[in-house]
Amino acid sequence: MLVPNKKVKIVVAMSGGVDSSVAAALLKRAGFNVVGIFMNLLGNNSREAAQRAKKVAQTLKIPFRVLDLQKQFKRKVIECFLKEYRLGATPNPCVICNKEVKFGLLLEKASILGADFIATGHYIRRKGQKLLRGKDPAKDQSYFLWKLSKDQVGHILFPVGGHTKKEVRVMAKKMKLPTADTPGSQEICFVPQTINEFLRKYFKPKKGKIVNETGKVLGEHQGLVFYTIGQRKGIGLAGGPYFVLNKDRKRNTLIVTNDGKTLLQKTVVFQEQNWLSGKRPKLGQRLEAKIRSRHQGAAGALKKADTFVFDKPQRAITPGQSIVFYRRQELLGGGIIR
Repeated sequence: MLVPNKKVKIVVAMSGGVDSSVAAALLKRAGFNVVGIFMNLLGNNSREAAQRAKKVAQTLKIPFRVLDLQKQFKRKVIECFLKEYRLGATPNPCVICNKEVKFGLLLEKASILGADFIATGHYIRRKGQKLLRGKDPAKDQSYFLWKLSKDQVGHILFPVGGHTKKEVRVMAKKMKLPTADTPGSQEICFVPQTINEFLRKYFKPKKGKIVNETGKVLGEHQGLVFYTIGQRKGIGLAGGPYFVLNKDRKRNTLIVTNDGKTLLQKTVVFQEQNWLSGKRPKLGQRLEAKIRSRHQGAAGALKKADTFVFDKPQRAITPGQSIVFYRRQELLGGGIIR
């Protein structure tokens, strides 16, 4: 735990939300030299959030800066997001954004400003060089941070990770912060409505056949990019329910099933793996893994360097999503499901 010291300079990523506002307030109240930075990722769409962050900084009487990262965000996050969809995967852009932008570019900027640490409003705890799940299981954001490097972890603070969201709201009101009642942020910041509406701006409809497991033609799809494994709604078939089972890009064919059990499988092959300790767990070691941010997590073991096998079958293991590993409360690392 850091000993409060005015000589310790901490840059806080202030999003204009209640979590980062309380993070900044707690550090200021503890006696650190705090600087607020708002990362402008979305241009004019960020204006309202930037104003909220500025008001919080004024309330706390801390310096405040706006960092324009629109070009970098578009190149590193949005273009990567679209590329994955083009390849038939269903990516999680928050994972890339945290690694490359929120904890990558921000750390570089903080270093230029002479800061010792950066801090955010993420619900996750740090203990030495280890990252632990946030205290509030409903808000825990450790799933999105598996790509961080050991060096990055050593320079990040998470002031609200040891609190529940309810506690954070109460603190914000007691400290009379302007963001005390600000609604929670949306899951993907650059998608204002639905994923498909966003994708239609970049992908033209490319119709093809919808078939079942035996190859029987059931209907017509609007383009494979608009569907994801396990999807039930929006397929447009009568006599359901039907679930998306797979996507055949070579034949431009959407494969569906009306048997939800077909979506169950135990084995996950993953790439681009990252281990926060710098060392992969031993093969055969018992771990817990999550295959989506809202997945409850399930037990299993690493059978190969790139293969994890769950004890019990899991539903809709989706290429492009992250598989994230834990040992009890500790975040170990993860990879991209392929």
